[in-house]
Amino acid sequence: MGSFSIWHWLIVLIIVLLIFGTKKLRGLGSDLGGAVKGFKDGIKDATAEDKPAETAPPPQPQQVNDAQTIEGEVREKTRS
Repeated sequence: MGSFSIWHWLIVLIIVLLIFGTKKLRGLGSDLGGAVKGFKDGIKDATAEDKPAETAPPPQPQQVNDAQTIEGEVREKTRS
């Protein structure tokens, strides 16, 4: 009465497939996988927010001998 054999588990699997169908079980698996992925991303974001931001020294402007030097700071990278 303790453990089940492989035949018991196969019968249970067949009954579950007949009741729910493969489409519902596939959807359930993808929903569960998405939830686990979202949970992992949330944990990763939370641990990244807990760490203090490392401050790097500001980059030194480069000088060009031939032309004028334009000093500035890039705030956002854009695609062209």
